[in-house]
Amino acid sequence: MQKLTESYLLWHGFSLQLPRLVRYNLGIKIDNLFTETLEIILMAKYTTKENKLSFINQAAIKLDSLKFFLKILWQTKSLDNKKYLQLSEALDEIGKIIGGWKKLF
Repeated sequence: MQKLTESYLLWHGFSLQLPRLVRYNLGIKIDNLFTETLEIILMAKYTTKENKLSFINQAAIKLDSLKFFLKILWQTKSLDNKKYLQLSEALDEIGKIIGGWKKLF
């Protein structure tokens, strides 16, 4: 949860610098995916052990979607290489954490 929150805060700072058209289209999509992933992980934290795997799988899907749309943002040159690399590395690390959780359940 902490790493994802830190990644979101990093994204938030970057999103303010996006071109206006991109910020209000793809930027909002990415922002929503971040907040939805945070919400799913928060729900997983408070659910029963039997239901955790379902939430973990949902978080993995949201995270993969997030990575996909960030890549599109980078491919359209709306996000520079350095910022994309920072976000990608952070999200890859979060993906490994989620993968580890899946193995536990």
